[in-house]
Amino acid sequence: SQAYRVEDPDALRRLIEAVEPPRQELIRRLNMAPEGTAHLIEMRSFLLSVLKEHPRLRNVDYDFKALLSSWFNRGFLVLKRIDWHSPAAVLEKLMQYEAVHPMSGWDDMRRRLSEDRRCYAFFHPAIPDDPLIFVEVALTQSVSRSIHEVINPDLPVNALQQANTAIFYSINNALDGLRGISFGNFLIKQVVTELQREFEGLETFSTLSPMPTFRRFVDQYSRETNEQWVAIDQLLNVRIAECCRLANKTSISEAIDALIDSNAHEVFLLELLQDLSLLYLTQLKRGVHALDPVAHFHLSNGAELFLVNPLANKAKHGLKESWGCMVNYRYDIETMISNHESYVTDGVIALGDEPQAQLDHLLDKPDSSAKKAS
Repeated sequence: SQAYRVEDPDALRRLIEAVEPPRQELIRRLNMAPEGTAHLIEMRSFLLSVLKEHPRLRNVDYDFKALLSSWFNRGFLVLKRIDWHSPAAVLEKLMQYEAVHPMSGWDDMRRRLSEDRRCYAFFHPAIPDDPLIFVEVALTQSVSRSIHEVINPDLPVNALQQANTAIFYSINNALDGLRGISFGNFLIKQVVTELQREFEGLETFSTLSPMPTFRRFVDQYSRETNEQWVAIDQLLNVRIAECCRLANKTSISEAIDALIDSNAHEVFLLELLQDLSLLYLTQLKRGVHALDPVAHFHLSNGAELFLVNPLANKAKHGLKESWGCMVNYRYDIETMISNHESYVTDGVIALGDEPQAQLDHLLDKPDSSAKKAS
């Protein structure tokens, strides 16, 4: 405090020079070397992989993140559309980095880049062939409630003049070394603007999003009798017990697995997953905000939780992560700002008509009788 004096115009400069770690200057100098930016991103990726074993390196990571956040701020990023005619190096990276819905090969990629599909990415001038984050979009005539309606390579190409809906079905942060440096909120909003400019007939902008931590948290919270889980269990207790009885299992997670594997009692299972998903998304919280990271991301951006879709992703990884459940988050230009403010400030989750009615029913009328299994 003695080093900073308002009457001394050089005091702040001297204070900053005194407290800034010398390694930040080292990182800056490394960045000036040929391909230095790419190498620094790789260095941070390695650093992140060893932080758990070497927590003392967190201060080093802080320096990396502080500088990379400055160098990769939105002002330096360039939005580009990726299509089938993009450079081969970019297309190879697209296939390599697609982690939400991995591509099965070049035919799969070609379909995802067809006339009724769009892919946009942010690039940085220092690494022009590496997409930092990209989003894949399907142009459709309705809100897609299953991923198989979107990524099947054999789907016919839709007529663009009939498209009224844009489905954001895959968002990927490509470079692990830039973890924690958020571009997604800028990307979605700018892509909405780009699509509106290109297609006047687009009326609805919706995601078809995964619930990557759903299964894990149900497993963890039900075992630990977490307080938030107890409230959910009380609302669904009769059906949870019935699910375990039908599957001859003691764990709700194992019971759901067994019913999915056996293709038995489908209507009962769909209704249970629908209600369990909605309660997980809206009632399990970290502080006042949604526990689910994908829900938190979209709700923070001002989207509304529009539709919950059980068994919407029957791929192996989808069933493993969330029993195939997916969510439509809708971006409405007129309500995005108010939704964002209400959620960030008070944790208020904007709901579409269908999930709102479903949630009202669940909370006002606790489950008191098992629905007939079919």
